[in-house]
Amino acid sequence: MATLTDRLSLNVAGRFYVDSSCIDCDQCRTEAPEFFGRDGDTGTSFVIRQPVTTEEIELVQQTANNCATSSIGDEVAG
Repeated sequence: MATLTDRLSLNVAGRFYVDSSCIDCDQCRTEAPEFFGRDGDTGTSFVIRQPVTTEEIELVQQTANNCATSSIGDEVAG
């Protein structure tokens, strides 16, 4: 489960974030490339754009559910 205190600084402000437990597996960037990017210096993903519509939020939530290391957090869900 992602930890808010370990939230990576490159994440854009908002509800969803990637924390430091990310292992750079590329899954989130493959599933939702419009929302996740890669930091080549640290080898981690981060949120590049927050979802706005219901469909976008559902996509990011599903991507978070599929994360192998549970590194994608949701401030609303806790």
